[in-house]
Amino acid sequence: MNTISTQTISIDDLSKVEIKVGTIVSAEEIEGSEKLLKLQVDLGEEKPRQVLSGIKKWYKPASLIGKQLVFVTNLEPRIMMGLESQGMILAVGNENPVLLKPAKKVAPGAKAH
Repeated sequence: MNTISTQTISIDDLSKVEIKVGTIVSAEEIEGSEKLLKLQVDLGEEKPRQVLSGIKKWYKPASLIGKQLVFVTNLEPRIMMGLESQGMILAVGNENPVLLKPAKKVAPGAKAH
């Protein structure tokens, strides 16, 4: 049963979240981690960003290369397994997460409005 969230945010809060489409240029398993994959993501910047994601159980690295997916790009960097993650991939579902993607191909770094 879906319930309406009781925690609300203002439009000003939402405007602080930077959401962009990125193209995965490389993906690999992280040695010693049961959950994490290391992604290099083209977000239309000078060089790809490294994003770590706990999707290893559901996605093989090779299946992600070349895919365009949706990322939060202005999170504070976080260290996991000794590596820095510079964003967060967006997905829905806990048991079998579905990665969010644009309906058609767009330029890397395209922003959500």
